[in-house]
Amino acid sequence: MDLKLRHHFRKNLTVLIYSIPKLPRFLALGCSMVIVSASCSVVSPPPTPPHYPKPYKVFGKWYQPLPDATGFKQRGIASWYGKEFHGRKTANGEIYDMYAMTGAHKTLPLGTYVRVRNLKNNRTVEVRINDRGPFVRGRIIDLSYTAAKKIDIVGPGTAPVEVVALGRAVSGSGSKRSYIPTDFYSGNFTIQVGSFENRKNAEELKRRLENKFKNVRISVFDSGAGVFYRVRVGKFSNLRTAEEHESFLVQRGFPDAFAVAEQ
Repeated sequence: MDLKLRHHFRKNLTVLIYSIPKLPRFLALGCSMVIVSASCSVVSPPPTPPHYPKPYKVFGKWYQPLPDATGFKQRGIASWYGKEFHGRKTANGEIYDMYAMTGAHKTLPLGTYVRVRNLKNNRTVEVRINDRGPFVRGRIIDLSYTAAKKIDIVGPGTAPVEVVALGRAVSGSGSKRSYIPTDFYSGNFTIQVGSFENRKNAEELKRRLENKFKNVRISVFDSGAGVFYRVRVGKFSNLRTAEEHESFLVQRGFPDAFAVAEQ
């Protein structure tokens, strides 16, 4: 490829990369360097389904944005929490009741109803998300004692589940409840990299991260049993972007990083 054509290709590519919504500067620079240095070989994106946003490529992987935010579904490990937290304040300001049908999730909007299915026995339960957690990588939902008991999770402590978001309740009760569709992917998200009871440990991690990333901060949380200092990185307006940055941080040596919603 001659010098003039190479310059034209690189200029247009840089404009394209910086046009991707919410793509951070350090990622955009990395993408430009990686793609331009690849001997100017161009790999076409996968076919785009009708009415879908255009796909984009980051670090050699294509991402296809969803056309809307309906149909949130997730599989992973569920756990439960009981007496230790009973009577304490939840993330939405309510008092946790281990006998109510509630749950904690890291990213779904507070107030969202979800259906949780135990993949080992196919038992299901519907709960309302009123808290944040579980803050353990690989676990996707914490259930109240009663909800966990209904699908046989109390004994073993954890179980593989499927979580399907239903929306916000508008009327009725029990099986007659109806829901308003909710945007499960938009909101305020960040990446939690670590949580400490000792503030000095949190400040040390914060300094390490500030050498490489922007918007690094410490979020203080009082659980009622103690104060935790949570180190968080980045601010994102949608869950998809937050999850991409989660993967980026994990690959860069921070295995405990995960996306979480902020109030």
